[in-house]
Amino acid sequence: MRKLIALGALLALLLAACSGGATSVEEQAGGGGDAAAQPSASEAAGSEAAPDSETVSCEPGETDGELVLYNWTEYIDPELVTKFTEEFGVDVIEDFYPSNEEMLARVQGGGSGFDVVVPSDYMVGIMIDQGLLMQLDKSAIPNADNVAEDFTSPPFDPELAFSMPYQWGTTGIGLNTTETAEDPEATWGWIFDPEKADGLDGQISMLDDPREAMAAALSYLGHPINSTDEAQLQEAADLIAETTDRLAAFDSDQYEDLLISGETAVAHGYSGDFFAAFDEAEDGDNFTYVIPEEGAVRWVDNMAILADAPHPCTAHTFLNFMLDARNGAQLTNWNYYGSPNSAAEEFIDAEVLEDPAIYPPEDVLENLQFIEDTGDAETLYTDLFTQAKS
Repeated sequence: MRKLIALGALLALLLAACSGGATSVEEQAGGGGDAAAQPSASEAAGSEAAPDSETVSCEPGETDGELVLYNWTEYIDPELVTKFTEEFGVDVIEDFYPSNEEMLARVQGGGSGFDVVVPSDYMVGIMIDQGLLMQLDKSAIPNADNVAEDFTSPPFDPELAFSMPYQWGTTGIGLNTTETAEDPEATWGWIFDPEKADGLDGQISMLDDPREAMAAALSYLGHPINSTDEAQLQEAADLIAETTDRLAAFDSDQYEDLLISGETAVAHGYSGDFFAAFDEAEDGDNFTYVIPEEGAVRWVDNMAILADAPHPCTAHTFLNFMLDARNGAQLTNWNYYGSPNSAAEEFIDAEVLEDPAIYPPEDVLENLQFIEDTGDAETLYTDLFTQAKS
């Protein structure tokens, strides 16, 4: 899901045109100014549009130009992109980001030229607060009825007024069992415990993501992953700093590839990335994914339309397309992430639905937390993580 593709500056998005299917935004570009402050997420996420929020009226299946999608890398089946293009006769232009924070920085100024973004749970709330998202026209998204009950009233957008769930999963540890243990303990100790990590110097990677890395350290220390206690955050940052000497890299790009190639034996990362890599590896049976017993992150990524989207009706049509039962199942069968689409379940491969690492049992889910917007502490998370890495 969340792997980095380094792209050059984007300079002419709204002026350039392309033909046939998906292209990279490396070929088409945009820019922007400053975003104005907007109502809080709790005020904005109701059934009525928040003051000054953008609204639009579209018909189901209506298009008003190409679709410009800003997404996590390798997070949509290319065949679905082709299918959307063929079904609605519009081109899809794709660009990619490695973290929510980078995506936010890219769109905050406005005028980015993107239509649809795929922010994680807590980031949806931040973007609502900043007035960056468009109020959805639910009449243009009839497949919203397919959203599973667990995802119909998320705390970051209680009425799904600004977002629709896309995929969900967990953040844990991928392990090479020939280098660690045949039946490895499900613990963050593989990264943070010097005794357990003994002999693995230079063979461990952590996500280059402030909230995810700090969440791992906070969980290991027994603290809540959304702590705003400066002492707890400093303790977590110190733990990460103590770990850097045995890390091969802070990496959100190729961590699963490094694990499969043997360059690392322990990798911090996202569930679906590991499953896809293990499935493709010749020696995939030598690898496993664990959700640490100390606690871990459960996340849900969401489709949202930017307030200044140049093609809002095409964007609505895309959201509805992705919420189709068969399309939702195809997405999960391709990327091994959980589907928030209840209608898709009958079309999802049984081996995926029955895998407890993809669809964890209730006792495991109870030990997971969603990353939340911590307000002013967000800057502290980023600053402490940056200091810890250095």
